[in-house]
Amino acid sequence: MKARFGQLRRVSVAPMMATVGLIGVTAAVVGGLAFATFTSTTSVTQNVNSGTVAFASLTPSGTGQRLSVAATDIAPGDTIQRAVTLTNTGSINMDASAVRLTTSATTSSLLDTGGNGLTMTIDKCSVAWTESAFPYTYTCGGTTTTVLASSPVIGTNVALANIVTTPATPNHLRVTLTLPTAADNTYQNQTSVISYSFAGTQRAGTDR
Repeated sequence: MKARFGQLRRVSVAPMMATVGLIGVTAAVVGGLAFATFTSTTSVTQNVNSGTVAFASLTPSGTGQRLSVAATDIAPGDTIQRAVTLTNTGSINMDASAVRLTTSATTSSLLDTGGNGLTMTIDKCSVAWTESAFPYTYTCGGTTTTVLASSPVIGTNVALANIVTTPATPNHLRVTLTLPTAADNTYQNQTSVISYSFAGTQRAGTDR
């Protein structure tokens, strides 16, 4: 009886060890499959660059750019004509309805502050103005349009009409200052220095 009992113990232990080993292998395989996945990646690059808006410099003085040329010894009834070429040298259009002019006096006098002080008009020629010798006057060989009706010489963010703002398209402008005949003796021996600042804004956003 002892011998058979010992044999039974030996027979029963072996299957238990085999079973445990099988369970361990199965767990390892299942664990490995739990972390195995198929993957794929792809990529591309895109170049994006921004455009520019910029008005060409209004200096130095030359034909078509006379706005910086001084006028001296003016009297009531005199006019001062100066050509200026306004061009978008940037790469994108500006909003043509948003072009503005701000004028200020860096040196001020009755000429820019008085009730009978200087007035300003701006018109545009469809081609370059024909210029006479100094003191400058101009004639238009094409079509003339109004950019700014008669206004006080000093103004802030004054809207300008009929300006073309596509790149590399010049606007041939003539700025005319006038000292009214109503200016009395108090306007004698006065000096004003007028600064002109043209401002443009980009076109509205669009799909690109």
